[in-house]
Amino acid sequence: MRPGDDRLHPGSTPGQDDATGAGSGPAKRKRSRKRRRPQNAGSIQAGVSGQGAGRAVGDRDAKANSTGAPSRGGADGKTASAGSRKRSRKRHRPNRAERRAGAARTDSHSAAETGSAANGPHHAEGRGADEALRARPHPAGAKASSVPPVAEREAGAAPAAAGPCSREPDRAGPDHRGAIAATHGPHCASGSRPASREAPTVSEEAQGRLYAALDLGTNNCRLLVARPEQRGFRVVDAYSRIVRLGEGLGHTNRLSEPAMDRALEALACCRDKLQDRGVERFRLIATEACRAAENGPQFIERVRQETGLALEIASRETEARLAVAGCASLVCPDANGVVLFDIGGGSSEIVWLDLRNRCGARGVALTRFIRAWISLPVGVVNLAERHGGRHVTADTFEAMVNDARAHLEAFTLGRELSAAICDGKVHMLGTSGTVTTLAGVHFGLKRYDRRRVDGAWMDNEDVTAMIERLRAMPYEERVDNPCIGADRADLVLAGCAILEAIRRRWPCQRLRVADRGLREGILMELMAADNVWRRKPPHRQRPRGRTR
Repeated sequence: MRPGDDRLHPGSTPGQDDATGAGSGPAKRKRSRKRRRPQNAGSIQAGVSGQGAGRAVGDRDAKANSTGAPSRGGADGKTASAGSRKRSRKRHRPNRAERRAGAARTDSHSAAETGSAANGPHHAEGRGADEALRARPHPAGAKASSVPPVAEREAGAAPAAAGPCSREPDRAGPDHRGAIAATHGPHCASGSRPASREAPTVSEEAQGRLYAALDLGTNNCRLLVARPEQRGFRVVDAYSRIVRLGEGLGHTNRLSEPAMDRALEALACCRDKLQDRGVERFRLIATEACRAAENGPQFIERVRQETGLALEIASRETEARLAVAGCASLVCPDANGVVLFDIGGGSSEIVWLDLRNRCGARGVALTRFIRAWISLPVGVVNLAERHGGRHVTADTFEAMVNDARAHLEAFTLGRELSAAICDGKVHMLGTSGTVTTLAGVHFGLKRYDRRRVDGAWMDNEDVTAMIERLRAMPYEERVDNPCIGADRADLVLAGCAILEAIRRRWPCQRLRVADRGLREGILMELMAADNVWRRKPPHRQRPRGRTR
């Protein structure tokens, strides 16, 4: 039979197995393969044998092919040219993806990986390194995951999301002691942090350093002492006292002696706290009462002489910016805009944050998106003094609303803000004792709890219901309410009137409550100015296994 003849041998049938074949069928097929000549005598492929070379060359070539090395000869032994041998000495240098893929297979102890080890690093050629890592078998008892290792670690470190638009912060207690968590961090945005971003670290110079912020307003004197942490700061001490520095200011344009004495007593307590704590960096701010009073500069000098504290009278623009910096972490990440308001004792600040083109900005960076702002010369103290705050009738309440609403006409871009609200995704964010009181009454708290109030959402209907409920309360019942008390019982309805004026001018469907504001904004700016938070350089994973 001629070599290469494909005709059937006698006694064989198509598809017949060798074990069941007739007589000498297998032997004949074996001899026919032995007599078959190669098509190309110069071939160096494995298993090719020629006349006179015998089986030794074929066995040698087959063995060389099993180890991945090319054979050097064929039938004539020297048919492979010198150039072919020179090219065969060039080793393939695998790229990074191939090295990582080869290391992944080397680390695996499964039988399937061991069986395919002869294929070398080219087995995963054309696949990315991440895909090769995901293809690795997991050890016994481990759970398989399709998340890459870096993203998996970052996702585990990110805080859990809570609420309709934002994660729930770890808040301090009623006295503000405890942790102010990631919501006060430099990367704070509400909502979960992207998995690919590393959490910032506190610089070595700032570790253990204390910062303080003091806000001397028309009604309150408040101090906050904090220490920077990886995702924000931790409050270590706080102080708050109602001093009513602006009492009678609307009638005389001057700070009264009893009011200044009360403020000086509170400031002396704050000075002692700063000295006892060893605070290194602080900022002390006085707001509307000292701005509007004729004897405001003289009072600032008296404070310096008697307490050693150097207060600065902040401008209205600075006060509005600090309020935004302190509350920015409560901005809904999906919002296109925010109407932020701070109802104070002698003034009220309203800020429009236009976030339609914020491009992922969050935290203190949101102060760059202030589109318009206004500072109204109306607060709970002077409004209650003009209209009365204890026994408020329906007509009295409407008069207070109209008084506050008249000042809103000076707000620039008021029509543009109304159009943005009609487009949707604009919510209110309130930082004042008025909105925290409304939230406490809404939740029916037996005692004011900052953790329940700060960051809470209230629908438009809930706000209306709470205002009506407070209006129906007599003065004595407001005094007995644990969320109001005697210090605010005659001021809370004036604050509700200012809030109602804002809601009627720019109605939003939702309101978020913030028990934070100017002091937190001061702390954030002080720490950011000191470059407290520094991001780690991106972590580069080195491939495991043997590399060159």
